[in-house]
Amino acid sequence: MKNKPKILISACLLGENCKYNGGNNADAVPADTLAKLRQIYELIAVCPEYLGGLTTPREPAEICANGRVLTKFSGCDVTREFVLGAQICADIARENDCKIAVLKERSPSCGSGEIYDGSFTGRLVSGDGLTAAALKKLGVHIVGESALTELNLEKEAENSRVGKR
Repeated sequence: MKNKPKILISACLLGENCKYNGGNNADAVPADTLAKLRQIYELIAVCPEYLGGLTTPREPAEICANGRVLTKFSGCDVTREFVLGAQICADIARENDCKIAVLKERSPSCGSGEIYDGSFTGRLVSGDGLTAAALKKLGVHIVGESALTELNLEKEAENSRVGKR
């Protein structure tokens, strides 16, 4: 059987403690879904914020109306780190021929289609996080954790078992 296709996945969804508060989002993807993903794809874990040079834990950050990424309490501009992390993730996707990325929804890095509005009040607006936007420019299909059904994992898992990949 040939090599599995590679996909990017937010490291926090795999249980890595890289979330801004030092935790993870492992509970966002059911274990059986994660097992199917691993059966079908080679998962490449990425945390754009860590790759961009931010520490864990770190202040929460959101993309503000002016397009800058600012932290909640100190108002520090961390746009440069977010852009660098996005570029690194895009490079990883390109180098590994990733056509799909499973990314954490609403994140200022990974959110696709909907992100927090920059007011730190939990309000959502249409838009993409910096990494999601960079990956979309490469033609990578972005899937949030709640939309994994888009990947039709049952069919893909069956195809991988019978060698149709």
